[in-house]
Amino acid sequence: MGTAILKLNKWANAHTNIGIDALRVLLGAFLFYKGMFLLGNTEESMKILKSMPGLGGNLFLIHYIAMAHICGAVFICIGLLTRLSSVIQLPILIGAVAVNFVGEFHVANLLQASACLLTCLFFVIYGSGKHSVDHSLKLHM
Repeated sequence: MGTAILKLNKWANAHTNIGIDALRVLLGAFLFYKGMFLLGNTEESMKILKSMPGLGGNLFLIHYIAMAHICGAVFICIGLLTRLSSVIQLPILIGAVAVNFVGEFHVANLLQASACLLTCLFFVIYGSGKHSVDHSLKLHM
């Protein structure tokens, strides 16, 4: 497993450009925005979660999702533990896509969640890239 990650890092650093790093920063900024939105609009979030019966602790779930988005977004933005932060976002984003099919269907929410999910999957494979804290830490070790 460790050698596969090292090979992926070498490949990513050889094929990196500023556009991919900008995409990573935009993903982090979007996740941060969504986390803050969830904290600021708990009533709207509760409405969405009430469409999914059987989920207990809705308020806990909203705060967990918001904090995971905010903390993960900061790490993704600066390129620190990007793969791990993206993996942590995956169940939340899969749930965000699923909510549209179980509850009330919103095309805009589905597109946002799907794009975010695909971008997180990309960064799980690609990693942080050359312009990141992870890469800088590797150079100084």
